Amino acid sequence: MSATETIHVDGVWRAAASGATREVLDPADAKTLALVAEAGADDTEAAIAAARRAFDSGPWPHTPVADRAALLRRVADLLQRDREDIALIESRDTGKTLEEGRVDVDDVTNAFRYFADLVMNESGGRVVDAGSPEVHSVVVHEPVGVCAMITPWNYPLLQASWKVAPALAAGNTFVLKPSEVTPLSTVHLVKLLLEAGLPNGVANLVTGAGDPVGARLSDHPDVDLVSFTGGLASGTKVMQAAAPSVKKVALELGGKNPNVVFADACATEEGFDTAVDQALNAAFIHSGQVCSAGARLIIEESVRDRFVAELARRAEKIKLGRGTEDGVECGPLVSAQQLAKVEAYVASAREEGAVVRCGGNRPEPTEVRPATGYFYEPTVLDYCHGEMRVVREETFGPILTVETFHTEDDAVALANDTEYGLAGAVWTSDAGRARRVAGRLRHGTVWINDYHPYLPQAEWGGFGKSGIGRELGPAGLAEYRESKHVYQNLNPRPVRWFSG
Repeated sequence: MSATETIHVDGVWRAAASGATREVLDPADAKTLALVAEAGADDTEAAIAAARRAFDSGPWPHTPVADRAALLRRVADLLQRDREDIALIESRDTGKTLEEGRVDVDDVTNAFRYFADLVMNESGGRVVDAGSPEVHSVVVHEPVGVCAMITPWNYPLLQASWKVAPALAAGNTFVLKPSEVTPLSTVHLVKLLLEAGLPNGVANLVTGAGDPVGARLSDHPDVDLVSFTGGLASGTKVMQAAAPSVKKVALELGGKNPNVVFADACATEEGFDTAVDQALNAAFIHSGQVCSAGARLIIEESVRDRFVAELARRAEKIKLGRGTEDGVECGPLVSAQQLAKVEAYVASAREEGAVVRCGGNRPEPTEVRPATGYFYEPTVLDYCHGEMRVVREETFGPILTVETFHTEDDAVALANDTEYGLAGAVWTSDAGRARRVAGRLRHGTVWINDYHPYLPQAEWGGFGKSGIGRELGPAGLAEYRESKHVYQNLNPRPVRWFSG
């Protein structure tokens, strides 16, 4: 396998049919990190055809559940074997810190093990009482078929695992398209699937751009399901492309997530410090390039001044640099395009009246922070309101906006004043208030006195423009299945509807 043979079709690693390649850049210094195949329409057609053959006539859909689960567990073991190598790939490709890369590998491992256990512990079907001893009626689950999986650049390996693990557990075949910006860890994952013994044609990988690869995966009649994680504009195109063939669609399209802090959560020094610390984590992990980032701090007016002052003081101390360097706490943005986008949001916020409490600029270069890298300071914007672009749109960068409230109803109204509905958090020492507010928030995940933990066993999805469908948990497996009702008459007799 050469450096540019990153397309995998029917068990064979290959270059693009056109011979085209793409440079993958290291966001810490903008230097070339790798050269990968740039797939086109022909490569995509070949990958879909391979997945179709493997599903229609290959062994995988009919492989016993125990064998499918065993393969997932082997993949999990291989992920842990290669943990340091994969974490390094993920850190250099996305810009995140090496420690974040290690956490990603562990989360991916847990996802494969979870779906292996889940599919093994399922019953053989749900018996439906037909009201007659002469009829046997059961609802069973079968694989959907050929699945197209399109993953984002911020968590390439993790998001791939949320799709690949349940799809394989259910007996599907697939074509996987990682982001053209960060494809390297996905290439490694496919290698591990093959090493674990996955039959040829089940896993196909196409490294290329959304147009033409993602577009063809979305509209191809031989694809039965398309699962997309990414931006709203691209997600709506996927949905439109899938509509003529009425294929199943799962979309996770990001969020503009509120982190609601009530004054009583800050009544003690420990409570105050914890809420500040988690507000930093919510906003600035992976430089804010997280769909569930707590980019909107909604804080009770009575504690706002002290809270924001401490938040800004600590944000200024976050150590920026190359993610592989010791002591670095936050890496660069993923690309020059993303850096320019973040700069534009901060500029618009200033014009609309926001007050910059810290950050708001590119940092000075250092030995661990090259001048050519895509670095931006963690930024806290005070005196924000819901009409500002920076408050309404997903910035996907190290920007935290501050809004204030006086009453519980005000807090809920502000938190729900968004087109998105992915995630949010509530901070309070009042258990009754915590349950009330969490129940009123229109967001798919709500954390209480915490931010960002997720469990493989829990469903992940959103309301509004955050998308449709669910990942993780039993619902994540259900996305990759069809339900079939098998009705068996044990004593068939003639039924005469008509005379004559």
